[in-house]
Amino acid sequence: MQGMFRANGGCGYIKKPDFLLNRSEIFNPGANLPVKKTLKVKLYMGDGWHLDFPHTHFDLYSPPDFFTKVGIVGVPADTTTKRSRAIEDDWVPVWNEEFHFSLTVPELAVLRIEVQEYDTSGKHDFGGQTCLPVSELREGIRAVSLFSRKGNRYKSVKLLMHFEFFDFDASM
Repeated sequence: MQGMFRANGGCGYIKKPDFLLNRSEIFNPGANLPVKKTLKVKLYMGDGWHLDFPHTHFDLYSPPDFFTKVGIVGVPADTTTKRSRAIEDDWVPVWNEEFHFSLTVPELAVLRIEVQEYDTSGKHDFGGQTCLPVSELREGIRAVSLFSRKGNRYKSVKLLMHFEFFDFDASM
């Protein structure tokens, strides 16, 4: 919910897309819908953890091993999560990874980004998250602020990312 309402500053009303307001036709999110757009997300790097977290927060004896989960939350056909590789022993991880998402209903899609610190036990530590409505994303390179689990923005933690949209092309 925080991601969807972040578009209007977290205050008040967000108008539903027109296809949800059409009373003559009932929208079925589970229907087999055609892909409208493809979102390309490039994850360059992250920075700021060393300023917002104590140096022993993630690992007692070494710098953290960050990885990122990037995914879409929306209608079932659009919902997916992809994961970057873990960058070992670095407070300023550089991933340079690209993810592609096919979107059938981009008006309802939210881009979810979560950074975790890799732990061999499988219980990874939380490093920050954000949710961005796809309809509000602007193309180009962006510094994306991360938030705590409670929705409080970290002062310094940011990801450098690039967003690009393509009209659906079956050859991709």
